[in-house]
Amino acid sequence: MWVLLRGAYPLRALLPLRGEWMGRRGLPRSLVPGPPRRRYRKEALPALEVSVLPVTTTEIRQYLRTRGIPFQDGHSCLRAPSPFEESSQVKDQTRATTSFSLFIDKTTGRFLCMTSLAEGSWEDFQASVEGRMDGVKQGVLLSEAPETENSEEVRRIWDRAVPLWELPDSEEAQLARVMFGLTKVTDDTLRRFRVQYLRPARSLVFPWFSQGSGLRGLKLLGAEGHGDGVHYMETTIPRPGAYHNLFGLPLISRRDVEVVLTSRELDSLALSQATGLPTLALPRGTLSLPPALLPYLEQFRRIILWLGDDLRSWEAAKLFARKLNPKRCSLVRPGDQQPRPLEALNRGLNLSRILRTALPAWHKSIVSFRQLREEVLGELTDVEQAAGIRWSRFPDLNRLLKGHRKGELTVFTGPTGSGKTTFISEYALDLCTQGVNTLWGSFEISNVRLARVMLTQFAVGRLEEQLDKYDEWADRFEDLPLYFMTFHGQQSIRSVIDTMQHAVYVYDVCHVVIDNLQFMMGHEQLSTDRIAAQDYIVGAFRKFATENNCHVTLVIHPRKEDDDKELQTASIFGSAKGIKNGLMKCDI
Repeated sequence: MWVLLRGAYPLRALLPLRGEWMGRRGLPRSLVPGPPRRRYRKEALPALEVSVLPVTTTEIRQYLRTRGIPFQDGHSCLRAPSPFEESSQVKDQTRATTSFSLFIDKTTGRFLCMTSLAEGSWEDFQASVEGRMDGVKQGVLLSEAPETENSEEVRRIWDRAVPLWELPDSEEAQLARVMFGLTKVTDDTLRRFRVQYLRPARSLVFPWFSQGSGLRGLKLLGAEGHGDGVHYMETTIPRPGAYHNLFGLPLISRRDVEVVLTSRELDSLALSQATGLPTLALPRGTLSLPPALLPYLEQFRRIILWLGDDLRSWEAAKLFARKLNPKRCSLVRPGDQQPRPLEALNRGLNLSRILRTALPAWHKSIVSFRQLREEVLGELTDVEQAAGIRWSRFPDLNRLLKGHRKGELTVFTGPTGSGKTTFISEYALDLCTQGVNTLWGSFEISNVRLARVMLTQFAVGRLEEQLDKYDEWADRFEDLPLYFMTFHGQQSIRSVIDTMQHAVYVYDVCHVVIDNLQFMMGHEQLSTDRIAAQDYIVGAFRKFATENNCHVTLVIHPRKEDDDKELQTASIFGSAKGIKNGLMKCDI
């Protein structure tokens, strides 16, 4: 897609406040311990942290062999003895049975020790092995205890919550079951998963129990009737970025080799009850699968992903399968007879039979139509979803482009001062508020300035005139799946692509904004011909979008034209060659 910005674009406030933000506004004031206190952080922006020298699986294996450290090759991690365990445990490891409690991510090199709960980067692990700790150990040890304020709030809410089946008012209990679709979920299932009900907030409470520290966090699920359907609202404590609960993990046995992953806790309840299989619910649904959770999934030889009943859930399942190792993953294809698990239970469908129809996520390079048949049917059945995510503020874009789709490249161009950055920040924020994980690469303006503009658009008002509301809007903005590259000025295309690759793996980013291409031109020594260099860069971004099923929005400055002359493809130098295949030109 090629979008021309003609003339100045006015700075407009963006996106009215939505009701689905993941904050704490759903909690009664009586449950919040004291007045809110703003905790300032060293890094205000969620900037990407990428190692200066990316590590490969081969380098990790070679380093472990050189140091004489035994290791086992897993699905997405390498397992090795942990240097962070206590001395008595280390002595036990020297015996015949060695404890491989350290998990090292094959893609990023980050490690997690299941025994001591120490975690850190690959550089931290090397420092510990080579005796260059110097306080590093204290820096990488993950304290299981949440922050004091969170701990008090979690305990206060948990103590106020009661089992749903013990509500004194049977009418209230029946209404709650109907609102959450739990009419066929038994009390025994709710009791086994320790699900509670918070009467003041009319919300289900799902606990996060962690080894060694007990109750670590909570997720509250509220329900509101909207027409013929129900609208769910989630609140997590701690905040979503630190909430890494695999709901149902305490019920998993070490002997379990198969698990079903769902996107909602309610679906896990239904699946466990109907099939008796181990089930886990992802903490952020279809938004992301944090790499920090991969070590907990290493024991399973087969993982079935049943994430939902729409096309976005299907796309998320395929993305997560790549991270988990596709060879052990199977996917439940959404369909009328294969809805999400809770709905299937309520409709009396056979959930075990649906699981047996799960499709393997991995196949050879050549496939037959038989393997694609169900996917083609899904695209024909869900035409609107196949067209992509529609913008809520830009009906003209929906009319021209139908929607925002993964695996494509969009090029924006326009004269200096026409409002390219302002428009794209609004265009990207519109998608981000709908759950599209977004990475911003702003090479022309600082991240602080860009974040200020986007926060102003998000708040639909001038925050400098109402600073008393800054914390409220900043908290809501912080919960968006939005990340920023720390690059500024001239950068190498290789460094940018590496960072984008890291973001796709770690944060499940599916939309990358590059503003703008000219800041990568100076680093490419492929040719003295700027046209050839620009074609190469555009081609690299197009290849990245295709291979990673990630949409890339690219800003290109045009050459200077007369004011009365419209911009053409040739106005952006040689990029016509790089973008002519399958792209569309439109004026806005």
